[in-house]
Amino acid sequence: MDNMSEKIAEFFSRRATVRKYKDEAPSRELIDSLLAAAMRAPTTGNMQLYSVVETRDPEMRRRLAELHFNQPAATGAPLMLTFCADYHRFTRWCEVSDADPGYDNLLSFTSAMMDAVILTQQFVTLAELSGLGTCYLGTCLYNAPEIAALLKLPRLTVPVACISVGYPAEQPEETERLALDGVLYRETYPELKGTDIVEIYKAKDDFAPNARFVAENGKKTLAQVFTDVRYPRAMNEATSAKLMAFLRAQGFLDA
Repeated sequence: MDNMSEKIAEFFSRRATVRKYKDEAPSRELIDSLLAAAMRAPTTGNMQLYSVVETRDPEMRRRLAELHFNQPAATGAPLMLTFCADYHRFTRWCEVSDADPGYDNLLSFTSAMMDAVILTQQFVTLAELSGLGTCYLGTCLYNAPEIAALLKLPRLTVPVACISVGYPAEQPEETERLALDGVLYRETYPELKGTDIVEIYKAKDDFAPNARFVAENGKKTLAQVFTDVRYPRAMNEATSAKLMAFLRAQGFLDA
């Protein structure tokens, strides 16, 4: 591994999500240049099935943060970017070019979603290498209809990822990760025994902050924190039904 590769590997081995930002917002010129570079990322058929909505206005940021449940990474951010799966623009191009688009279906949504997520991560990487901090707001799909209404997203356009961006006002602690051999399988997916699962998730179970979460929530295991508190079945099912209804309303699923 050469010197540059070592530096990059070390950077990513230490990267962490930033949830506290300075008041100064990154310039439009910087964000534009990073997004332009990120757009070199691969896309489905080179169709670039994405769009990005930049939110800087204080009132719009407040309203958008509410839809992200007022999590600190949203309320304290000087800038939020919403990345959208967007087949609206491409479909309109087909229509004005005497072509018959057939992109009002689930496959098309997943293709556009992949394009948008790849673009998002490419931007995040470039932003962090440029000294900015970022945080994925994992609540984007929870309130997708409301976010779409606020941002005036047209048919065949769905918000799939939102990140807060700014100059870090903290040095966040590194979080735990599974070992490589817990996620990398050679040639085929192996049959994992119970003991294998325990060993794979040992890194999470033994991580001190996670043990604290278990105690604070009165649970026996970290897995119970996920299934009973953070992502319980009832919430997942209700949110899924809401999202499915929105995908129908946006034209990606049959009514």
